[in-house]
Amino acid sequence: MKCDLCDKEAVVHLTQVVNGEMKEVHLCEEHAVAQGIDINSPISITDILMGLSGPQKNIAHELSLACPRCGMAREEFRKTGRLGCPDCYKTFMAELTMAIKAMHHSGQHLGKIPSREGAQTRVKSKVARLQKELEAAIAREDFEKAAKLRDQIKKCREENVKDDEGGKS
Repeated sequence: MKCDLCDKEAVVHLTQVVNGEMKEVHLCEEHAVAQGIDINSPISITDILMGLSGPQKNIAHELSLACPRCGMAREEFRKTGRLGCPDCYKTFMAELTMAIKAMHHSGQHLGKIPSREGAQTRVKSKVARLQKELEAAIAREDFEKAAKLRDQIKKCREENVKDDEGGKS
């Protein structure tokens, strides 16, 4: 297989599925090194999620960004996938958002819910999600949808109260 950027033989092959659509990137050794991939060590998932979904023209200026608090460089974050301090979240927000969307197909990480707190936590999470949808429906003046969401929120809260009372008796 040929490199996507030249006619040399590709040595790095990356495949990513986003929204049911498969994207492939094939790079020769020279272009893989130019994109910041160390072909002699295992590739980091952050390298894949943070910009290799398509060839980039010039990444030197992008790699120069660093956290003002701890000094962690974007290149270091991309290699390790770990942040150095709380301010890194603000500094590398674009990369984090892109990684979360790629992994969860959403802009928000939901995580797992512990089984011992599962029912109440699930209801609270569902109500919070429905509340956001309700606010969005009101903002776009879709009052029919907003009324349905309001009713769903009310029903969830009522069921949660019944479950709490049933567990205490």
